Amino acid sequence: MGSRNLYDVLGVKPSATTEVITSAFRARVRELRPDIRVDAVTAERFGRLRAAYDTLRDPGLRAAYDRERAASRWFWWWAVHLPVRAAAAGGTGPVGARTVRASADQETRATT
Repeated sequence: MGSRNLYDVLGVKPSATTEVITSAFRARVRELRPDIRVDAVTAERFGRLRAAYDTLRDPGLRAAYDRERAASRWFWWWAVHLPVRAAAAGGTGPVGARTVRASADQETRATT
């Protein structure tokens, strides 16, 4: 699917109902008309559209997709923000921050 999520492919919000998803799918199919436009780009777009619709219209698949999307969003948030926070604390990451803290504690013990 690339970087676009399934809701973007259909042009709906994540809070959309099944009826809204179905009507958005039908509207997009009318735009693409795979029976009239026969080229590789249209076929690829229709394939992405169909896959998005098949996933989002099924409540179980949609819930699984939403869980995966939420987990991915948190992963990327932590991947970006954790090194920044650790660097602000004087480390290079979660392990680096602990290492810096531990070596500072050892130096304090050695001087007292």
